[in-house]
Amino acid sequence: MTASSAPAADSPQGPAGRAGVAPPRRKGSARRQFAATTLATESFVVLFGTLLAYGLRVAPPGVLWAAGGGLALVLLLLSGMLRSPGGYLAGTLVQIPVLASGFVLLFAPVTGSGFGAIMLFAVGALFVTLWIVSLRVGGRIDRERAEWDAAHPAA
Repeated sequence: MTASSAPAADSPQGPAGRAGVAPPRRKGSARRQFAATTLATESFVVLFGTLLAYGLRVAPPGVLWAAGGGLALVLLLLSGMLRSPGGYLAGTLVQIPVLASGFVLLFAPVTGSGFGAIMLFAVGALFVTLWIVSLRVGGRIDRERAEWDAAHPAA
């Protein structure tokens, strides 16, 4: 825009009138955003863990893909279902099979699967920790936003 075509400050299109300008967008839940990101990323990690188990021939391919692919799909679907408290509960419950997947490789009768199992268990534990942190920190951010919005209604 050139200086001559810019609207005046007191015109209906200028900053004083704000005509045609959409109201500020409502802030989304930080807890939901953090938790959904954790679950979506975790689904890819479970998929890669399934590929590891497939490469080591831990179990028949159909069983591996049904369990690993199913768990990855459930994690991905749950990442979009966090609008209700039930979604958070389901996300918490699904952390149990994620953590247990490390034990599948640890006790598998495959030579050389020990290191992969330990790493899979460590990554599973990391994601369980990320899940807990996303719920706690995201909830705290949401509470602080609500307090700030209550204290500053005009902003």
